[in-house]
Amino acid sequence: MAGRLAPIKVDSETDTLISHAAHFLRSSKKDVVDVAVREYIEHHREEIQTAALEALRTLDASTQSAVQLLTGASDDELEELRGFDD
Repeated sequence: MAGRLAPIKVDSETDTLISHAAHFLRSSKKDVVDVAVREYIEHHREEIQTAALEALRTLDASTQSAVQLLTGASDDELEELRGFDD
C-alpha cells in the first residue's frame, strides 16, 4: 500500500507549517505528513474504531441505509425525494 503516491491538499498556513517542520527536521514534506498522519490516527484509533462500528450498525443491507450513512439524510428527507420503495 505504501508504494503509490496520492496528492493531498492543505491550506497555505498548514503547508507553511509542514515546510518549516521539514526544513528544521531535515526531512521531506512527504515524510513529515506521513509521520503526522500516522501519529494522529494512532492517537485517535479508539475514536475511529467506535465511529466505524457505529456506522456499520446502522446498515441493514438496504440501499436506503447506505445512502443515509453516506449523506446523513434523515428518513423524512429521503421520503421527500421519493427515491426508495419499501
